[in-house]
Amino acid sequence: MRIATFNVNSLRSRLPILERWLPSSGVDVLAAQETKAQDADFPLSAVEALGYTAVFRGEKSYNGVAILSKTAPDEVIHGFDEGEPVWDTRMIAARFGGLWVLNTYVPQGKEITHPDYQAKKEFLKRAAAFAERFTNEKLLWLGDLNVAPTELDVTNPKNKQDHVCFVKELRDLFAGLCAPFLTDLLRQHHPDEELYSFFDYRVKNALARNIGWRIDHMLATPPLAPLCTACWIDTEPRGWEKPSDHTPMLADFEL
Repeated sequence: MRIATFNVNSLRSRLPILERWLPSSGVDVLAAQETKAQDADFPLSAVEALGYTAVFRGEKSYNGVAILSKTAPDEVIHGFDEGEPVWDTRMIAARFGGLWVLNTYVPQGKEITHPDYQAKKEFLKRAAAFAERFTNEKLLWLGDLNVAPTELDVTNPKNKQDHVCFVKELRDLFAGLCAPFLTDLLRQHHPDEELYSFFDYRVKNALARNIGWRIDHMLATPPLAPLCTACWIDTEPRGWEKPSDHTPMLADFEL
């Protein structure tokens, strides 16, 4: 089974990218973030034309999460099922047989002095708590988590110490949430490589110069992590015409 995560930065705008990439990708399940489409405007017919079904929840102009799959999921959860806010346009979970896929678009946080930064930390705690319910089951938490966990995950880390996606407090929180039961699949297979999933539009030739961030992740529970045979980032779509500022991350599993 091949699973991918991709912050598309507007699904409708990125349809040409998906139409070019998905048919040859071998992806069975794609978790998309920042779809930027109300449910009524979700391009379901275009997705179905590519051979996928979709479950989704979105809003106009920002946020939005979707799970595209070759076979329909057996169960779907929209948003956190306890507490407020529900965040149903930032969190969706789907079960495929014995596998849960938890797709999240974590708030970026704006600045460490902004209220959104506190919301970001709360979101991460709630997502980790949801995942922890499945510690003894196969669950994959993926998506744009807006955290670069270590200095290996961002270009020029010394210049990013106060950045809302890299500040030490956030990294420590993220590490503490993940350490007890989640495995970073990219680092399981590529422990020491400088691999990035986000290349800022504002940085000239960011992709060619490999100036980026790894803020998209795939995290697996103990029953699932050993079944992952490969995990990698496909930077090719980032170099195509009118790309997202993110690029897909993929993983293969022997389930």
